[in-house]
Amino acid sequence: MNIKRLVDSLVRKYKSRNPFEIIEHLNVIVVFYPLHGVKGFYQYFQRNNIIYIDETLSDQEKLFVCGHELGHMLLHKKSNAIFMDSRTQLNTTKYEIEANRFAMNLLLSDEEIEEHLDFSTTQFSRLFGYNKKLIELRLKDFN
Repeated sequence: MNIKRLVDSLVRKYKSRNPFEIIEHLNVIVVFYPLHGVKGFYQYFQRNNIIYIDETLSDQEKLFVCGHELGHMLLHKKSNAIFMDSRTQLNTTKYEIEANRFAMNLLLSDEEIEEHLDFSTTQFSRLFGYNKKLIELRLKDFN
């Protein structure tokens, strides 16, 4: 699946890069709760899509976590990552990287990157407030 293409179609359809606005259109239930050590997770339960987000996060972190979990919902709906992480020896890193790529493509447009093409990843990281590794993931999908 082409993550960038999926994100671009969602942005066009819902006219927003805000994951909270998009999930509202998709009838996703959002639960803010103190999660103690987990920033968020996605659950499909009784035909409901539910995203849990740690209520103690900053607004920017909540946006990223919401985008990340939306990525899991759209890319890995049939995968129970919580079960795989806690009960099996399967490596879920691929799923996490894909969800991170989804979130970063959603939250940072090509236009925002184009405005600062002379920036290093460190400068992008400072400008947008995201970890350098997340910026590097996003730059791989640029144009």
